[in-house]
Amino acid sequence: MLKQIASAASLVLALTASSVAFAQTAPDELVRKNTGDILTAIKADKDLAAGDQKKIEKLAEEKVLPYFNFMHMTQLAVGRNWKDASDDQKKALIEQFRTLLVRTYSTSLSQFRNQSVDVKPLKLSATDTDVIVKTIIAQPGGQPIPIDYSMEKLPEGWKVFDVLIDGVSLVTNYRSSFNTEIKANGIDGLVKSLSDRNAKNSAKK
Repeated sequence: MLKQIASAASLVLALTASSVAFAQTAPDELVRKNTGDILTAIKADKDLAAGDQKKIEKLAEEKVLPYFNFMHMTQLAVGRNWKDASDDQKKALIEQFRTLLVRTYSTSLSQFRNQSVDVKPLKLSATDTDVIVKTIIAQPGGQPIPIDYSMEKLPEGWKVFDVLIDGVSLVTNYRSSFNTEIKANGIDGLVKSLSDRNAKNSAKK
């Protein structure tokens, strides 16, 4: 279930990237205006279309991941155990979780073909700092997938801190496995588990 959620989420998350010029653009417009650019990049580059992992990870690093709040995502995924982590442990958790998500999103980008995205209009007031952007992924021959983005307004612009697929939270799914690991082996055990998983994924390149 987690793999399916992460895979589906990353297809649209990859479309939310924006240039600095759009940093304060309304979150739904941010998604809508940049969808075409990312789709064009994937479809126009034969290496991306063929699944070149290095180029796909470069695309994710440059165009997608700057618009995620990894500290907030990691904090939510670790849950109540976050307060017990030292500063060094928090830094390590954020680093390893980010690496894991980079790999997850890049793998899903390599599978992108003919999906299209419908971004629903958002009613946004001047005082809103926490919103949900609703989108629908249309898949040829498949059922549409509703995806909701929890986004927060930071000084540098809007960033994603959670993704919900059919109402199921990405970070909540990670929280379950993270809490199990922490209960068994402590916070350092979770850091090691994530590090080992990332090393294994890197070896598959």
